[in-house]
Amino acid sequence: MRRRKKPATYARDRIKDAVPPTAFREPPIMSIPTFTLNNGAKIPAIGLGCFLGEPGGGDQIREMVETALKLGYRHLDSAAYYATEEDVGKAIRSSGIPREEIFVTTKLNGTDHARVEAAVDESLRRLDIGYIDLFLVHSPQGFDETGRPFQPEESPTIVETWKAMEKLIGTGKVKSIGVSNFTVKLLDILLAEAAIVPAVNQIELHPLYPQFAEQEYCKSKGITITAYSPFAIGQKDLIEHPTLKEIGSRTGHSPTQVIMGWLLKKGVAAIPKSATHQRMVQNIQFADFSADEEAKIDAIHKVPGFHRTSWGKWCVDGKWAGWTYEQLGVALTDGGHVKA
Repeated sequence: MRRRKKPATYARDRIKDAVPPTAFREPPIMSIPTFTLNNGAKIPAIGLGCFLGEPGGGDQIREMVETALKLGYRHLDSAAYYATEEDVGKAIRSSGIPREEIFVTTKLNGTDHARVEAAVDESLRRLDIGYIDLFLVHSPQGFDETGRPFQPEESPTIVETWKAMEKLIGTGKVKSIGVSNFTVKLLDILLAEAAIVPAVNQIELHPLYPQFAEQEYCKSKGITITAYSPFAIGQKDLIEHPTLKEIGSRTGHSPTQVIMGWLLKKGVAAIPKSATHQRMVQNIQFADFSADEEAKIDAIHKVPGFHRTSWGKWCVDGKWAGWTYEQLGVALTDGGHVKA
């Protein structure tokens, strides 16, 4: 009698970067806190960034999302620019998890600022999950078909794009709308004309680039912040910082889990990205610690040379993605350091 072929194991064949099969155990579904947005919607405070550094990803993205959902993630962050929407949708549909239990964010591409409704329809077709929980303007800069950035006064302006975003509410296509990479200066311009306050502003935020003024402003306006690159793209002077190690040693957590705890204490959601099984498990957990320890983390950026964005490669010739630092309202220098 022929033996039936043994089915592929979840650990060995589905997860390339998993712990060794002999050590693998399916972890329990972990409880993730939620934040309430200004329209009453609930957003899981920890999500998965569905981007691998370059647009696309195919099966690797699908398998990453499938793994994340099995681990308990219920917040997935994609974008038209990432070219991952189709594979994120496949993973959601195959998961067996009710659609309403998964919070999906995607974003308007910079080349689509003048065609918002058509762009959201295209995202919906790629995702094929019925609706989008949160649709963000990916960046304040819009671009023409050649890649030239529209200047702030050129049409479509951020206000014109936002007005088109507002028309999506009530269509059933999206539940909430928001922005990404908007500074206090740009939010001020937007809110002066907005009928709907953005539910979320997704920005880079971590102990090297804490953006305290942005945090305070968004809190005062009822805008929830979601942090991308919460670990500063793994920069060692953050990940190996003695303060994080000391707190983690006391609480039994890794430095990245200490950072996750710091963000959640601030009321900031976070979307770390990883295709590595072990890190996905780590990233869904977070440390708790005292207010004094939180203050120590708050001060990490004060070390000379530490206060910087992780995306300094975009800061060239006095501009970030085609807009001057003054136009954006950021106190940066070329290379991404914050002015003293």
